[in-house]
Amino acid sequence: MINNKVLSIVLGGGQGSRLYPLTDRRSKPAVSIAGKYRLVDIPISNCINADIKRIFVLTQFNSAGLNKHIKNTYHFSFFSSAFVDVLAAEQTPESKTWFQGTADAVRQSMHHFLQHDFEYALILSGDQLYQMDYDKMIEAHEKSGAKITIATIPVTAKDATGFGILKANNESTITSFIEKPDASLLPEWTSEVGNDMKAQGRNYLASMGIYVFNKDLLVDLMKNPDTNDFGKEIIPQAIKKHKTLSYQYEGYWTDIGTIESFFEANLGLTDDIPKFDLYNKDKRIYTHARMLPTTKIAGTSLDKAVVSEGCIIGAAKIEKSVIGIRSRIGKESTVINTYMMGADYYESLEDMQSNKIENLMGIGERCFIKNCILDKNCRIGDDVRINGGKHLKDTETDTYCVRDGIVVIKHGVTIPKGTVI
Repeated sequence: MINNKVLSIVLGGGQGSRLYPLTDRRSKPAVSIAGKYRLVDIPISNCINADIKRIFVLTQFNSAGLNKHIKNTYHFSFFSSAFVDVLAAEQTPESKTWFQGTADAVRQSMHHFLQHDFEYALILSGDQLYQMDYDKMIEAHEKSGAKITIATIPVTAKDATGFGILKANNESTITSFIEKPDASLLPEWTSEVGNDMKAQGRNYLASMGIYVFNKDLLVDLMKNPDTNDFGKEIIPQAIKKHKTLSYQYEGYWTDIGTIESFFEANLGLTDDIPKFDLYNKDKRIYTHARMLPTTKIAGTSLDKAVVSEGCIIGAAKIEKSVIGIRSRIGKESTVINTYMMGADYYESLEDMQSNKIENLMGIGERCFIKNCILDKNCRIGDDVRINGGKHLKDTETDTYCVRDGIVVIKHGVTIPKGTVI
């Protein structure tokens, strides 16, 4: 069975500065997505769906929240070898520095991996949104006799300049690699792709940052302390010496590296037929099982809205928005093009009625919120108006920041009554 041969390694990423302020208090894999999940749930769920249940998550920044989420979520039978473990960067006699890159993270953690019996290492990113059958990728790797397999996705000429581009022959063997090529070089870098991809002008194979390595080769490659990154160093060098397969993926995939891509990925879930399918019973997304009540809605017009459980909503209108768990929205408020992450807990009815809390957690009454991300546990006072858009310049304050026209309200802050942004 393939699952017994595979050890999965999820790379949690660095400080996640491009996703700031969402990564101010948490690591990138722990960022909330779709109102009820965490980013790390995506690769872990893909693994579980492929019956790969030995998973390490490597991280070094703000890892406490990620640790807690994984500990509370992924429980397997005591009688199985299945696990999901977080490995934070640690100082050892052999390594006294933090992770210097993706390959260095694997190198420094290798002594943990080698305590397990495996033939293939499946190396994944912790900040991508997609649903892939890893078992099929492993099967293709075995069948081809390759030492390395790289998941690739066809992209257009416009997008190709922002990726590492691979060139593959008719047998899907990768022959060369170029990092973020200039547009003038692209005519020489086309590869054979499916007819649907050709029709869309997606003729270039971009690396998805998803790799399968034969164990022996990975151990050997990790002996070189001067190579710190898979995409920039390990892969370009290894292609020349070892058979490397391109495993072509043609489904939905997005790299959530910026506030804009994160925002678009979440709002895309409100489409009539979203590209990322949360409703596929064969490709479920797993997360922490919460015992929350049903959502209660009164007098609200909903259009293209995704609403999580445990919400209390009295808004006038919610349009093309994702509303996270335990969200509270007051009367006569309008929410448009917004991702509201929700809350970690409920405030007691006694506290709310006794006026101990001036601004309730959530969105108050008569508010207008548009083109906005509300991080968890925010308090938006009554009559607040937030109108994000390209007319706003990038800015940073104690309570919010603006990135590409998107207003991001920081974790746990209070926006006073009557504020206009």
